[in-house]
Amino acid sequence: MKIICLGQNYPHGEAAAPPQPVIFLKPDSCILHGGNPFFLPEFSQRITLEAELAVRICRLGKYIDPRFAHKYYDAFTLGIDFTAQDLYDRLAAEGQPVDIAKGFDGAAAIGRWIDKGAFEDPGRICFGLSDGEKDVMRGETGQMRFSIDQTIGIVSRYYTLKTGDILLTGAPAAALTVKGGERFSGWIGQEEVLHLKIK
Repeated sequence: MKIICLGQNYPHGEAAAPPQPVIFLKPDSCILHGGNPFFLPEFSQRITLEAELAVRICRLGKYIDPRFAHKYYDAFTLGIDFTAQDLYDRLAAEGQPVDIAKGFDGAAAIGRWIDKGAFEDPGRICFGLSDGEKDVMRGETGQMRFSIDQTIGIVSRYYTLKTGDILLTGAPAAALTVKGGERFSGWIGQEEVLHLKIK
């Protein structure tokens, strides 16, 4: 399976909307399983996170018409996209690939899946991340520049979608720098779906 991620899919500071989704991949070794803590890696002095709606692909598909894209996913949860931000910035400045700054082990926490039938409208799903006192990131899918169905149509031009693939649909706010000892909980709709401890 693969994790397909979107960048710049919400209007929060970018000068202009991209003409199509900014797409990048994370390997499946990124997935932080079973509520395990996220351990700050020794190769980075600044780790950031972004909370995003995650979509689970449920069938094989290629060149999917957006009109039928809803048939290709069956559940939602909250996903966390971690970045080694200092490493990312250095690699980008040097014109090098930034994959290791986004795709290192544990760089994607995935919450508990909820069947999409629990939501009346995938275009109006609220989600967020809390530090126990307040929401530090929150959004709604209606704010997306490219909807879930549009994104699946575009992504499937380039990658064959397979059962079990995960689509991370972009962050609704700027990335948050994290430090050891912090705890977060993530939610979508009325459901808490993720607990995360930073070590």
